Amino acid sequence: QVQLVESGGGLVQVGGSLRLSCAASGRTFSSSVMGWFRQAPGKEREFVASISWSGYTTRYADSVQGRFTISKDNSKNTVYLQMNSLKPEDTAVYYCAGPIGRTSGSYYVDYWGQGTQVTVSS
Repeated sequence: QVQLVESGGGLVQVGGSLRLSCAASGRTFSSSVMGWFRQAPGKEREFVASISWSGYTTRYADSVQGRFTISKDNSKNTVYLQMNSLKPEDTAVYYCAGPIGRTSGSYYVDYWGQGTQVTVSS
């Protein structure tokens, strides 16, 4: 059974930082593109960041570019999202996802985590 388990969410003040972790089990994702999406109340789920199997290629949504950093540790089958300079608009449930594919501008995901809440207070 494949599982993606997120941790590290919580309540933080504007300008603060959080580090999310996503531990995968049931199969190895070392050869897959992995990433993070988020969903704010009343909004659709949106792409946040992804990382290639090698870790050398990363992609970010414009809204988080320069503030968030995605990384991975294949030996631990774990993906991380370091979030700095957090803003109230970053408040959302964050979902680990993978493998991630993309075609014609749309993302498709094989597995989702259960999500972890991030709340940024002003």
